[in-house]
Amino acid sequence: MTEISDFLRQPLTIGKRRIDNRLLLAPMSGLGHVAFRELLSAFGGYGLMFSEMCSARAVPRENRYHSRVFRWRDQEVTELVCQLFGSDPDVMARAAVRVEEEGFFGVDINLGCSAAAICKQNSGAALLKDPPLAAKIIAAVRKAVSFPVFVKFRTGWKDDPERAADFAMRFEDAGADALTFHPRVAPDRRSRPPKWEYIGRVKECVAIPVFGNGNVFDRNDCGNMIKISRCDGIAIGRIAISKPWVFSMWTAGFTPGSDIYKTTALKMVDLLEAHYEPVRALKYFKKFAVYFTANFRFGHSIYSRLCMAGDMQTVRENIRNVFNTPLETTTRPNMNMFVS
Repeated sequence: MTEISDFLRQPLTIGKRRIDNRLLLAPMSGLGHVAFRELLSAFGGYGLMFSEMCSARAVPRENRYHSRVFRWRDQEVTELVCQLFGSDPDVMARAAVRVEEEGFFGVDINLGCSAAAICKQNSGAALLKDPPLAAKIIAAVRKAVSFPVFVKFRTGWKDDPERAADFAMRFEDAGADALTFHPRVAPDRRSRPPKWEYIGRVKECVAIPVFGNGNVFDRNDCGNMIKISRCDGIAIGRIAISKPWVFSMWTAGFTPGSDIYKTTALKMVDLLEAHYEPVRALKYFKKFAVYFTANFRFGHSIYSRLCMAGDMQTVRENIRNVFNTPLETTTRPNMNMFVS
């Protein structure tokens, strides 16, 4: 396992900038918000973090102190990539300029979200049906900014690794500095496992860094993805919400103590209250808790006990009561709770 840690700790150049660690926090709507990122920052061990998905139309006029998603801490901005969605090259370019002016590490173009609300706007994975437009968006963003441009994408709308490879070459030619590839077809949310060998096919076709993404839940998964795909790094999502200390475990040998779950849950409550008004804070905690309680045997029951609350103070009391006695953890997260 030390080989995995050694690989993840290797520096990597992306565009004109460098990261010192190849394990990234993937962008996740409703989960990778500023409060969670502050929680994650305390554990460390990551190379970069990605923001929630932000509307390119909204970003140029957003107030960072009032926006739900285009929000960050000054301490994190130089290690944070802002993910944008949109379908108009000029609009995406203007948003990217605002992101660069704010001091972010880079910008990420979302070509992977298959949610109906996003695809109906001809954004996210819908753009994979129109590769020339996707490339035009990337080129417009590349021309407008000098910091790193990332692209996150899926296999496409058909299970065809050669089409995914063609996407990757188009995106590199358009000016992308790095790719994050989730090897699932767009209509398939999580019903079938991602095909990590497709990441290897994409990697063969481009010279820029390729980060693998999809179903990496433990060290063995991490090592297997690296071995199968020869990717340059890994972007993890759901397991990061479940175990925010996982970056530090895999890259720095961190060993969590017996009270890690209780202290982490209580800290999440504090941070949500610090960053959001009460109703949204409670909503975000309940979304976080789905993934967090996937660590336990009888996780659904534990989730119910934690989240049977109408305010955050009751959540605190529930956390102390639930974790007052030792709970049985599982070796891998409960996949039935990882489907949302």
